[in-house]
Amino acid sequence: MSTLSVPLNQTLEEFIDSFIKRGKASNKAEVVRQALHLLAEDEAIGDILKAQQEIRAGKAIRGDIRDIARQLG
Repeated sequence: MSTLSVPLNQTLEEFIDSFIKRGKASNKAEVVRQALHLLAEDEAIGDILKAQQEIRAGKAIRGDIRDIARQLG
């Protein structure tokens, strides 16, 4: 596991401290890890919503993935 040093403004530092004081996390590293997990989930949800929009717009490619890969390759 690696360590990362990130400068934070006072507002973010206070938010992290309050998160810990409210028992939402045990330390600063855990707060950051939780935030990164939520960011990853948010991005995945955004990707799914974008794919759904593309499907509704008729931009989806349908068929066997091996056949599609051969056609694109």
